[in-house]
Amino acid sequence: MRADAQDFDRIFLEDTPLIDTRAPIEFAKGAVPGAHNLPLMSDDERAAVGTCYKQRGQDAAVALGHELVSGNVRAERLEAWRGFAERHPNGFLYCFRGGMRSEIVQRWLADAGCPYPRIPGGYKALRQYLLQVLEERFAKDEYWIVSGATGSGKTRLINQLQRSVDLEGLAKHRGSAFGNLLQAQPSQIDFENQLAVSLLKLSRHAGPVLLEDEGRLIGRLNLPEGLRKRMQSAPLLVLEYPLEDRVQIVLEDYIKDLGDRYREAHGAEGPGLHWQRLRDDLARTRKRLGLERHAEILEQMDHAFRTQRGDGGDSGIEAHRVWIRRLLVEYYDPMYRYQLEKRQGQRLHSGTREQVKAFVLASA
Repeated sequence: MRADAQDFDRIFLEDTPLIDTRAPIEFAKGAVPGAHNLPLMSDDERAAVGTCYKQRGQDAAVALGHELVSGNVRAERLEAWRGFAERHPNGFLYCFRGGMRSEIVQRWLADAGCPYPRIPGGYKALRQYLLQVLEERFAKDEYWIVSGATGSGKTRLINQLQRSVDLEGLAKHRGSAFGNLLQAQPSQIDFENQLAVSLLKLSRHAGPVLLEDEGRLIGRLNLPEGLRKRMQSAPLLVLEYPLEDRVQIVLEDYIKDLGDRYREAHGAEGPGLHWQRLRDDLARTRKRLGLERHAEILEQMDHAFRTQRGDGGDSGIEAHRVWIRRLLVEYYDPMYRYQLEKRQGQRLHSGTREQVKAFVLASA
């Protein structure tokens, strides 16, 4: 059964499919989870209609819009909307404010024998609702923070726990100077909207929400200030691992896994692009490391990649342990100790991922 068009709780809790009829440029700036961009007008068409509106008024702009979206163009777009509606009979459509664009699409669908409801207030109302969800959840939720030195596998633990939100997964970034992935990060609005829906879904169940310890930024995305303040004083679960275990995790994540992603995406050029990517990432640590140490670690990194390339097999990957170990000891570990000292929350438990997971499950 389809949700009520104004029951935003249910719409997001049930991952209801949505047709977003705004232009692609609007959609790229921010959309809601579950939305598919099937625009009434292209970016160029929208710009032309906007210019016409400013120069000649609303009636002329509407007439131009109908002229631009007519004939085969209209038929193709109508077929896309109808196909979506037939595949997702429980869905809705909307435009920015729930006004003329979504009304036109709705009317054309109805004329084609495919009635489809629209969201009152459109994207603006959905966005305001999700902002309200964030504010309410930041005030009401209890948070437990998974902390630990770089390489302790915090994200791995987060993804094993049901009442958790993978902030780095939502941000598409691993949260450090080396955290960029191949795909671009979402917009700030998309990140916030995804976070709101994640917290909304967890609010149906009692217990603390587990989050990975993060700074103010995850890549280029801002952690919402309300959440950041709550995290500063939240109880801590601290992962503790020997240095060599942490070197292994970094090796797996940033050399093996990331290297595989580059090869899959770029073929023969992948290894070279992976190498240059890590060189660029290391450059961001230069100020804190100092020029001399940065140059030494860079040479160790380059040596490892040359060894890996010359070896032609997985055994060549082992050469990366040298620079990874040094970067952890001389760059990440001092920064982690400083940040941990600033945390105000009570330390609930310390140990391996298995030990901390067992503590969380026993506390449920």
